[in-house]
Amino acid sequence: MKPLLLLARLIDSLTESIGRAVIWLVLVATLISAGNALARYALGESSNAWLEIQWYLFGAIFLLAAGYTLKHNGHVRIDIFYNRLSPRGQAWIDLAGGLVFLLPMAVLLTWLAWPMFFEAWQTQEHSPDAGGLVRWPVKLLLPLGFALLALQGIAEIIKRVGVLTGHLALPREAPDEEV
Repeated sequence: MKPLLLLARLIDSLTESIGRAVIWLVLVATLISAGNALARYALGESSNAWLEIQWYLFGAIFLLAAGYTLKHNGHVRIDIFYNRLSPRGQAWIDLAGGLVFLLPMAVLLTWLAWPMFFEAWQTQEHSPDAGGLVRWPVKLLLPLGFALLALQGIAEIIKRVGVLTGHLALPREAPDEEV
Protein backbone atom coordinates (compact mmCIF):
# COMPACT_ATOMS: atom_id res chain seq x y z
CA MET A 1 0.00 0.00 0.00
CA LYS A 2 2.91 2.36 0.70
CA PRO A 3 4.05 2.48 -2.96
CA LEU A 4 0.49 3.29 -4.01
CA LEU A 5 0.21 6.06 -1.43
CA LEU A 6 3.53 7.43 -2.70
CA LEU A 7 2.10 7.38 -6.24
CA ALA A 8 -0.99 9.22 -4.99
CA ARG A 9 1.23 11.88 -3.37
CA LEU A 10 3.17 12.30 -6.63
CA ILE A 11 -0.05 12.69 -8.59
CA ASP A 12 -1.33 15.16 -5.98
CA SER A 13 1.89 17.16 -6.36
CA LEU A 14 1.57 17.24 -10.16
CA THR A 15 -2.08 18.23 -9.92
CA GLU A 16 -1.30 20.96 -7.41
CA SER A 17 1.45 22.39 -9.64
CA ILE A 18 -0.76 22.40 -12.71
CA GLY A 19 -3.67 23.89 -10.78
CA ARG A 20 -1.54 26.70 -9.36
CA ALA A 21 -0.22 27.51 -12.84
CA VAL A 22 -3.69 27.44 -14.40
CA ILE A 23 -4.94 29.97 -11.84
CA TRP A 24 -2.80 32.57 -13.63
CA LEU A 25 -4.72 31.93 -16.86
CA VAL A 26 -7.72 33.58 -15.22
CA LEU A 27 -5.74 36.82 -14.99
CA VAL A 28 -4.48 36.47 -18.56
CA ALA A 29 -8.01 35.86 -19.88
CA THR A 30 -9.33 38.82 -17.90
CA LEU A 31 -6.63 41.15 -19.22
CA ILE A 32 -7.19 40.00 -22.79
CA SER A 33 -10.93 40.45 -22.42
CA ALA A 34 -10.54 43.95 -20.98
CA GLY A 35 -7.98 44.91 -23.62
CA ASN A 36 -10.18 43.61 -26.41
CA ALA A 37 -13.21 45.51 -25.09
CA LEU A 38 -11.14 48.67 -24.72
CA ALA A 39 -9.81 48.36 -28.28
CA ARG A 40 -13.27 47.70 -29.66
CA TYR A 41 -15.07 50.56 -27.93
CA ALA A 42 -12.29 53.15 -27.66
CA LEU A 43 -10.50 52.53 -30.94
CA GLY A 44 -13.18 50.83 -33.02
CA GLU A 45 -10.84 47.88 -33.58
CA SER A 46 -11.50 44.23 -32.93
CA SER A 47 -10.01 40.87 -33.82
CA ASN A 48 -11.46 37.41 -34.03
CA ALA A 49 -8.13 36.05 -32.80
CA TRP A 50 -8.48 37.99 -29.52
CA LEU A 51 -12.02 36.69 -29.07
CA GLU A 52 -10.94 33.13 -29.81
CA ILE A 53 -7.98 33.24 -27.44
CA GLN A 54 -10.40 34.16 -24.66
CA TRP A 55 -12.40 31.01 -25.40
CA TYR A 56 -9.22 28.94 -25.62
CA LEU A 57 -8.10 30.22 -22.24
CA PHE A 58 -11.53 29.52 -20.72
CA GLY A 59 -11.29 25.95 -22.06
CA ALA A 60 -7.78 25.60 -20.66
CA ILE A 61 -8.87 26.86 -17.25
CA PHE A 62 -11.87 24.57 -17.10
CA LEU A 63 -10.21 21.42 -18.43
CA LEU A 64 -6.76 21.68 -16.88
CA ALA A 65 -8.11 22.60 -13.44
CA ALA A 66 -10.63 19.75 -13.22
CA GLY A 67 -8.14 17.46 -11.45
CA TYR A 68 -7.12 20.29 -9.11
CA THR A 69 -10.76 20.87 -8.26
CA LEU A 70 -11.23 17.15 -7.58
CA LYS A 71 -8.16 17.09 -5.34
CA HIS A 72 -9.57 19.97 -3.30
CA ASN A 73 -13.07 18.44 -3.09
CA GLY A 74 -14.54 21.32 -5.10
CA HIS A 75 -16.76 19.46 -7.56
CA VAL A 76 -20.49 19.67 -7.08
CA ARG A 77 -21.99 16.72 -5.28
CA ILE A 78 -25.38 15.95 -3.85
CA ASP A 79 -24.79 15.73 -0.11
CA ILE A 80 -28.11 14.36 1.10
CA PHE A 81 -26.46 11.49 2.98
CA TYR A 82 -22.74 11.97 2.36
CA ASN A 83 -22.13 14.62 5.03
CA ARG A 84 -23.84 12.48 7.65
CA LEU A 85 -21.53 9.53 7.02
CA SER A 86 -18.32 8.77 8.87
CA PRO A 87 -15.03 9.28 7.01
CA ARG A 88 -15.08 5.54 6.33
CA GLY A 89 -18.58 5.72 4.84
CA GLN A 90 -17.57 8.73 2.76
CA ALA A 91 -14.52 6.81 1.56
CA TRP A 92 -16.81 3.98 0.34
CA ILE A 93 -19.01 6.45 -1.55
CA ASP A 94 -15.98 8.18 -3.08
CA LEU A 95 -14.37 4.87 -4.01
CA ALA A 96 -17.52 3.59 -5.71
CA GLY A 97 -18.08 6.89 -7.51
CA GLY A 98 -14.48 7.01 -8.68
CA LEU A 99 -14.47 3.45 -9.97
CA VAL A 100 -17.96 3.38 -11.49
CA PHE A 101 -18.37 6.93 -12.80
CA LEU A 102 -15.27 9.14 -12.72
CA LEU A 103 -12.57 6.86 -14.14
CA PRO A 104 -14.66 5.28 -16.91
CA MET A 105 -15.94 8.71 -18.01
CA ALA A 106 -12.52 10.40 -17.92
CA VAL A 107 -10.77 7.53 -19.72
CA LEU A 108 -13.50 7.29 -22.36
CA LEU A 109 -13.48 11.03 -23.05
CA THR A 110 -9.66 11.03 -23.24
CA TRP A 111 -9.80 8.19 -25.74
CA LEU A 112 -12.60 9.78 -27.82
CA ALA A 113 -10.99 13.25 -27.87
CA TRP A 114 -7.56 12.09 -29.00
CA PRO A 115 -8.50 11.42 -32.68
CA MET A 116 -10.21 14.81 -32.89
CA PHE A 117 -7.02 16.52 -31.68
CA PHE A 118 -4.79 14.39 -33.91
CA GLU A 119 -6.80 15.18 -37.04
CA ALA A 120 -6.76 18.92 -36.25
CA TRP A 121 -2.99 18.74 -35.70
CA GLN A 122 -2.34 16.81 -38.92
CA THR A 123 -4.45 19.15 -41.04
CA GLN A 124 -3.41 22.30 -39.14
CA GLU A 125 -7.11 23.12 -38.81
CA HIS A 126 -7.83 26.82 -38.46
CA SER A 127 -10.90 28.67 -37.36
CA PRO A 128 -13.13 29.52 -40.33
CA ASP A 129 -13.45 33.11 -39.03
CA ALA A 130 -11.28 35.80 -40.57
CA GLY A 131 -8.13 36.16 -38.51
CA GLY A 132 -9.02 33.06 -36.50
CA LEU A 133 -6.50 30.88 -34.73
CA VAL A 134 -5.19 27.39 -35.35
CA ARG A 135 -7.46 24.88 -33.61
CA TRP A 136 -5.22 21.98 -32.60
CA PRO A 137 -3.95 23.58 -29.37
CA VAL A 138 -7.45 23.98 -28.00
CA LYS A 139 -8.39 20.49 -29.16
CA LEU A 140 -5.34 19.12 -27.32
CA LEU A 141 -6.84 20.49 -24.11
CA LEU A 142 -9.65 17.91 -24.28
CA PRO A 143 -7.62 14.68 -24.04
CA LEU A 144 -5.04 16.37 -21.80
CA GLY A 145 -7.63 17.72 -19.37
CA PHE A 146 -9.53 14.45 -19.11
CA ALA A 147 -6.28 12.47 -18.75
CA LEU A 148 -5.24 14.74 -15.86
CA LEU A 149 -8.68 14.29 -14.31
CA ALA A 150 -8.35 10.49 -14.65
CA LEU A 151 -4.90 10.63 -13.09
CA GLN A 152 -6.20 12.59 -10.10
CA GLY A 153 -9.13 10.17 -9.93
CA ILE A 154 -6.62 7.34 -9.55
CA ALA A 155 -4.93 9.24 -6.71
CA GLU A 156 -8.28 9.79 -4.99
CA ILE A 157 -9.18 6.10 -5.34
CA ILE A 158 -5.82 5.09 -3.84
CA LYS A 159 -6.37 7.48 -0.93
CA ARG A 160 -9.86 6.11 -0.27
CA VAL A 161 -8.52 2.55 -0.29
CA GLY A 162 -5.88 3.78 2.15
CA VAL A 163 -8.61 5.10 4.43
CA LEU A 164 -10.57 1.84 4.21
CA THR A 165 -7.51 -0.29 4.95
CA GLY A 166 -6.38 1.91 7.84
CA HIS A 167 -3.24 3.18 6.11
CA LEU A 168 -4.47 6.77 5.80
CA ALA A 169 -6.68 9.06 7.82
CA LEU A 170 -8.93 11.29 5.73
CA PRO A 171 -10.34 14.18 7.73
CA ARG A 172 -13.60 15.74 6.72
CA GLU A 173 -12.68 18.64 4.50
CA ALA A 174 -14.82 21.45 3.19
CA PRO A 175 -14.08 22.59 -0.35
CA ASP A 176 -11.35 25.22 -0.55
CA GLU A 177 -12.65 28.74 -1.05
CA GLU A 178 -10.36 29.37 -4.00
CA VAL A 179 -11.68 26.35 -5.91
